[in-house]
Amino acid sequence: MTLSNKAVVLGANGFLGSHVTRALVQAGRDVRAMVRAGRDLNPNIRGLGMELVEGDALDQASLVRAMAGRESVFYCIVDTRAWLHDPTPLYRVNVDGLRNAMEAALAVGVRRFLFSSTVCSIGLNPSGVASEADAFNWADQASDYVLARVKGENLFMEYCRRGLPGVALNVAMPYGAGDTQPTAHGKLLKFAARGLIPAYWDTSLAMVGIEDVARAMLLAEQRGRVGERYIISGRLMSFREVWAIGARHAGRPGPFIYIPMPVMEAICWLTKRVAYVVGRQTVVTPESLRLSYVMKDFDTHKAREELRWEPRPLEQSIREAVDWFKQHP
Repeated sequence: MTLSNKAVVLGANGFLGSHVTRALVQAGRDVRAMVRAGRDLNPNIRGLGMELVEGDALDQASLVRAMAGRESVFYCIVDTRAWLHDPTPLYRVNVDGLRNAMEAALAVGVRRFLFSSTVCSIGLNPSGVASEADAFNWADQASDYVLARVKGENLFMEYCRRGLPGVALNVAMPYGAGDTQPTAHGKLLKFAARGLIPAYWDTSLAMVGIEDVARAMLLAEQRGRVGERYIISGRLMSFREVWAIGARHAGRPGPFIYIPMPVMEAICWLTKRVAYVVGRQTVVTPESLRLSYVMKDFDTHKAREELRWEPRPLEQSIREAVDWFKQHP
């Protein structure tokens, strides 16, 4: 599909959004980047020369202004705080904010709406390898974060049936440079690179390089089919392997103490209870641990064939993340 040069990135200040913005600018595109008011600009997009506008997913008027005159919308807004005691913000941003953006896109008449979804909305397959054909089927084991993302994707598909020219990308856990928050898994990698994670437990998740995700979104703009979803994942990798790669690259010792799963479950339960009592948040929760052993691997054949997407070795993205953390302590 041939589109004009004009694109807008919603959530350009975030981890994925900043990489999508940079990829578009480097491709010579006319880029408008929407960021929230009062936030420092992500160093990954400073000095790129794109147009900056302020806006918010919960302010539909600002979304209409951001999309005006743009043919392609790259939607990279997501609240990833799966550990919140009160999940209300997760639904407000990941469902209501998405609805606002899709309404704005229909009102403006954009020609492509690229939605960064998650592999969490893919169903479990008995074979251990799931594909886009597997409908979500594990609500009884899912956290509010997962349920909010699933609700958002279901809403997205409903809007596609109503005429939204949308393509969904189901993204695995991303690693790479520019993780400014950092993400919860990025923070653990940062600790590992400092030699501060001596222990490990038997958990794995599908992971991918952040630059590979950004490239997939640009490919989906041109080659993705409206109303379809595409799994964007590198490979299944254990956290022990991730932390070992990061520690080794930083010249630090990797994890060497094994924690049995029942012990880790007890630690997560206790940590969550203590955090609740003292009024703090923690990323170490039973829900996050459950996610890391419920979900398995994914078939990326559809993205590779239809989008012609080929990810780089995941180890490269992990090392790039460590280098970035060393430069931004």
